[in-house]
Amino acid sequence: MTESSAPSQRYSKGMVTRRNVLGDAHVDRAESGKTAFDAPFQELIVESAWGNVWSRPNWTWRERSIVTIALLAALGHDEEVAMHIRATANTGATRDDICEALLHVAIYAGVPAANRAIKIARNTFAEMDEAAEETSHA
Repeated sequence: MTESSAPSQRYSKGMVTRRNVLGDAHVDRAESGKTAFDAPFQELIVESAWGNVWSRPNWTWRERSIVTIALLAALGHDEEVAMHIRATANTGATRDDICEALLHVAIYAGVPAANRAIKIARNTFAEMDEAAEETSHA
């Protein structure tokens, strides 16, 4: 999307969904780091992933979250696994949901992939718990 063009309806819808799922702080960091080089890619993911797939009515964000984490874990996309684990605070996917999804990863994509994702999930949940604890004491 160029500076002079208005965002498409799918982009606008995608940005709302992205912010609701990932949180404003994450999206603001991503947007502030955007360059002319990666702007077309950012537009693609906002429109495609967030404006199309994540905005469809057939599945809840919880369901999409569970499937997304399982797929990312199976493919070994560690940073994305952690990001989507953090997003469970907004999607409604529970720790039990993620545990079950990663058991499926172990069987259908391999124990090493699930083992790595479980480590990432445990560390990410611990960070989330620590942040919540700090917030509750502030």
